[in-house]
Amino acid sequence: MLKFFLLCTLALASRADIAEEDDVLVLKKSNFEEALKAHPNILVEFYAPWCGHCKALVPEYAKAASMLKAEGSDIRLAKVDATEEADLAQEYGVRGYPTIKFFKGGDKESPKEYSAGRQADDIVNWLKKRTGPAATTLSEVSQAESLIEDNEVVVIGFFKEAESEGAKAFLKAAESVDDVPFGIASDDAIFSKFEVTKDGVVLFKKFDEKRNTYDGELNKADLLSFIKANQLPLVIEFTEQTAPKIFGGEIKSHILMFVPKTASDFTDKMTEFKKAAEGFKGKILFIFIDSEVDDNQRILEFFGLKKEECPAIRLITLEDEMTKYRPESEAITAENIIAFCTLFTEGKLKPHLMSQDIPEDWDKSPVKVLVGKNFEEVVFDPKKNVFVEFYAPWCGHCKQLEPIWNKLGENFKDSSDVVVAKMDSTANENEAVKVHSFPTLKFFPAGDERKVIDYNGERTLEGFTKFLESGGQEGGAPAGEEDEEVDDMDDLDEQEEDSDGEGGDHDEL
Repeated sequence: MLKFFLLCTLALASRADIAEEDDVLVLKKSNFEEALKAHPNILVEFYAPWCGHCKALVPEYAKAASMLKAEGSDIRLAKVDATEEADLAQEYGVRGYPTIKFFKGGDKESPKEYSAGRQADDIVNWLKKRTGPAATTLSEVSQAESLIEDNEVVVIGFFKEAESEGAKAFLKAAESVDDVPFGIASDDAIFSKFEVTKDGVVLFKKFDEKRNTYDGELNKADLLSFIKANQLPLVIEFTEQTAPKIFGGEIKSHILMFVPKTASDFTDKMTEFKKAAEGFKGKILFIFIDSEVDDNQRILEFFGLKKEECPAIRLITLEDEMTKYRPESEAITAENIIAFCTLFTEGKLKPHLMSQDIPEDWDKSPVKVLVGKNFEEVVFDPKKNVFVEFYAPWCGHCKQLEPIWNKLGENFKDSSDVVVAKMDSTANENEAVKVHSFPTLKFFPAGDERKVIDYNGERTLEGFTKFLESGGQEGGAPAGEEDEEVDDMDDLDEQEEDSDGEGGDHDEL
């Protein structure tokens, strides 16, 4: 009996080591496994105290934890200071902040990456989808009303027979959507309350039309297309909170309106933009960005814009490669925007490539200065081997590399066939190279084949020298074989904290 008492006491003491802050468990390497055993379903945020995105998440994360706790849910939220618990961060492949992983059923070997938005409702809905039924069974009108009232977007299937083929297709669609709650109802009173007369699906939302009724064939693919087209507002503002929804969604073509919210004609511009959006639901996402907000300046820079040049319209595709488009007319009218988007959907637009003017002294220093307008001529000179650094002026890793790169240029300045060059990729673009992170280093060997070789070796003067002397063999790989760290525009502002050299060997777009 005494032995049993001691074991219980030790178990309680162990659990007592798991501290809480605002209903969020505070985990460390010493109590991590104990937490997984005590809480079979646990969402863990790996954060850095200095990370701006982590700080912005704090209130929403705590709110989600409190919501679940108040409901009596067995799902818990936890956090790990990855800068203090480096071993844990490394074990779970943490490469950026915040990284959020869901451990289901105490399984620590293969946690699921959190993929929804960063507001409390998004977090709670995602977790409920991962642990409960795909759709909540609604047996009373009050349940349906509460589901609609408590969520920004809800999809409800109305089916007289729960085992019908339509109901089965609806549930399959529900299983595929993480960030929207689903309900299913068969009760006549619920049909009557929401004026539904036959089996079907209705999307309820707190914006725009308030509800959308599906009128197509009841199959998973078409239902998912309907939900994708209607679950976001016609026009959505780019913010810290909406970024995951914008870039994590299936719509990869985005038209952006850069406009200051304080402008006297802001409402008029929004009205025109929204009017144009109506015809492109499910095809192009319409986003507006407040051009006066400091946190958005990196995005303006990415498009070669300055605050004083706004309002402005740009379009971007986020498929295999980011491609940007610029309208011929800067006038923000529904007519112009519709015409611009129509040309895009018909494949009749040419990409917009930024370029600075060619500096008069671009070739006077050992490291040559490239811009969009002289790039092709220099790097694909068949008689030259050209080694280029693609950099960003704000990039901490680029600044660290600068003296080494200058020394490399100095060492090869008298070479007849080697050119060391650099290009500011925040202001210049070209078709041959798509830059996703900084610094990016690429070698263009002499010849007519227009080859491109990625440099993957050490970023030292010795490493660069051996690479050039070996003709791009030692430390190189054919272009495209390296693992790019990012391919989405939502990371444009993520690396402010990383520009001092933290968190890897290059800064991401």
